[in-house]
Amino acid sequence: MSNKDIIKVDPDDIGYNTSANPTFESVLNARLNRRDFMKGSIGTGAMALFGGVTLSSLAGCMGDDSNAASSTAKLLGFTAVPKSLEDAVKLPSGYSFTVLNALGDPLRAATAAYKNDGTDDDYENRFGDHHDGIEYFGLSASGTPDPNSSERALIGLNHEATTDENITSYFLHANGGTTTLPRPASEVDKEMAIHGITVFEVKKTSGKFAYVRDSAFNFRIHQNTVVDIYGPARGHAMLKTKFDPTSQTTRGTLNNCGTGHTPWNTFVTNEENWAGYFTRSATDNAARESVSGYAKSVTSLNRYGRAQGATSRHRWERDGSEDKYARWDISLDTTKAADGSGDYRNELNNFGYIVEIDPYDKSKRARKRTALGRFAHENAAFAPVVAGKPVVMYSGDDARNEYMYKWVSTANWDPADANASDRLAVGNKYLDSGKLYVAIFKADGSGEWKELSFGVNGLNASNTLYPFADQADVCINSRLAGDAVGATKMDRPEWCAVHPVNGEVYLTLTNNSQRRLNPTGSQVAPDAANPRVYSDVRGTTTVNTGNVNGHIIRFKEAGGNHAATSFTWDVYLFGAEASAPGVINLSGLTHDQDFSSPDGLWFSYATKICWIETDDGAYTDVTNCMMLAALPGAVGDGGPITVSGTNVTTYMGKKPTADTLKRFLVGPKGCEITGVTESPDGKALFVNIQHPGENTSMALVKAGDPDAAKYESQWPSNIGYGAGKRPRSATIVITKNDGGLIGT
Repeated sequence: MSNKDIIKVDPDDIGYNTSANPTFESVLNARLNRRDFMKGSIGTGAMALFGGVTLSSLAGCMGDDSNAASSTAKLLGFTAVPKSLEDAVKLPSGYSFTVLNALGDPLRAATAAYKNDGTDDDYENRFGDHHDGIEYFGLSASGTPDPNSSERALIGLNHEATTDENITSYFLHANGGTTTLPRPASEVDKEMAIHGITVFEVKKTSGKFAYVRDSAFNFRIHQNTVVDIYGPARGHAMLKTKFDPTSQTTRGTLNNCGTGHTPWNTFVTNEENWAGYFTRSATDNAARESVSGYAKSVTSLNRYGRAQGATSRHRWERDGSEDKYARWDISLDTTKAADGSGDYRNELNNFGYIVEIDPYDKSKRARKRTALGRFAHENAAFAPVVAGKPVVMYSGDDARNEYMYKWVSTANWDPADANASDRLAVGNKYLDSGKLYVAIFKADGSGEWKELSFGVNGLNASNTLYPFADQADVCINSRLAGDAVGATKMDRPEWCAVHPVNGEVYLTLTNNSQRRLNPTGSQVAPDAANPRVYSDVRGTTTVNTGNVNGHIIRFKEAGGNHAATSFTWDVYLFGAEASAPGVINLSGLTHDQDFSSPDGLWFSYATKICWIETDDGAYTDVTNCMMLAALPGAVGDGGPITVSGTNVTTYMGKKPTADTLKRFLVGPKGCEITGVTESPDGKALFVNIQHPGENTSMALVKAGDPDAAKYESQWPSNIGYGAGKRPRSATIVITKNDGGLIGT
């Protein structure tokens, strides 16, 4: 989720879906009328939140939340934060924040304090870079799991990437780094180490959270950490490598984006745009076609963005002199064993999964859950569990024209599993066996979940798009399976979240530069679920075209059953500048609530506020990225509209008011706001500030800190946190000055 700046090329703003799947413009005339749409939309949505309510008025539908039930504070009672271009974190009056940690902070007493000048090492024992998803795991005073603890906890934090320009992670190295091959091993080792995840302990000290530097709970997972493979692909030939010919383990977890918190208290992290880290020779197609069983891998590699001749994002392969570098070259070596055990031709298939971690037990190896599909997972949102019903999880594929997926477990939920001691064994139960589905959003406001199981819906060896061999093949190539069943191409599916009151599912669609009225090549036409095509014009210059500002779609499963195979949907919000014409600003956003490129999305369990975070490039000439607080209604609270300019009919939710949507935070220059969680009492909000200053030129870094005044950002050193002046990704903790609930 790095910044989608419209001038600077974003390595994560990618799209490889060239399938001919319909976008449903051909069935627009089959829309339901307004009465039929409302029949399918009213129900549990009547329990939704509305502006002006107090927490006490919601107590009846908020379970046992005594903090909320006893409060009479008004939700969204704060004054909206103005847009800002300052190199600072801006919050409403009455709120404060502290920096909890930043890139390079030590996790061990023996690791030196971070100098932040490019000379630091020992990154395996420091916080990584590009903080993204974050989860809170309560810890009792005696060090056992306690989901109600607001005084002590473990935090699961992942690290998506690193601020890069011209190959190298330039803030990480003294002179900006080396861009020619072979890159120095010391540089590559640093960069591999700052990717992955961190689990660390936090405690309240004098009423404020701080991380415990030398906690026995602290640990890292980086690119040399052994990780287990679980699910249908465990032991499969398509995952066989020189490192593990048995296909049961791999190393590391890469390009992690959002996170998730399972009902059995484990941490799940999501491998997003991992493919760009690998290189492939210009003659690899012929090599693969010459070896029995590997011809179809060319189709898979092209679909996942590694065409032959593709260069790697950071050149971690160096010269292949050591195994830990050689693995980043996935070219097939015809001199090695035909089964793939002698090279890394299959290494790409070991990435692209949801990874489960037990935050309470660092002795347990993380597990990649292959049954949940292989794609650019943005996050993992679990529906509320119900005894005797399957566990359901949602995840979007963050790339242009990709899909929305759902997982339904075979096993039904047993409440005793919430307190199990072997938490990863519980994960085996609910995440290794079940059904994977992909979404079709229809033009009449309805939707269908298509099953992605071998032998179902044409997913077999006779499939003309790609010959699937078994369920492992379907999971490893879930994008191709989605293509084959006609899934709906969406405008970059990012985070999804489940409304804790009415159970409806929300999905951010951050933007799509490939939408066109008259598409060519990989471009796609607008459809009901992705209805806008327009241009972003600055002065007289058109800087971007498509769905520039993104939107948030939501859907209600049939009968309120998350395992259902049909749903109804509408668009909750359309991102736009407040000053944009109504054909673009369809939601009627004002200057206190306008936004662009929604990305992070999360519902508070204490207040039920929906937090929306942005990762923007289209509006950053006016404001830095931001976080908004929302009180959404329910599917069907608005109605059908025809979008002028595209002549596409869509379904739009009720327009927000000043009481149901407002800006809560604006971040420093060049950053993305991502990841959010809270203490159980709702009085501390943890938020990540990712890649401040990412548009800084590497030439300035090479010149050294005397030129730091020219960096795009110096946050958080400019507020007195840490040494040096280079900007750093960080986690902040937001509190209300009167000790109250966040967002009231």
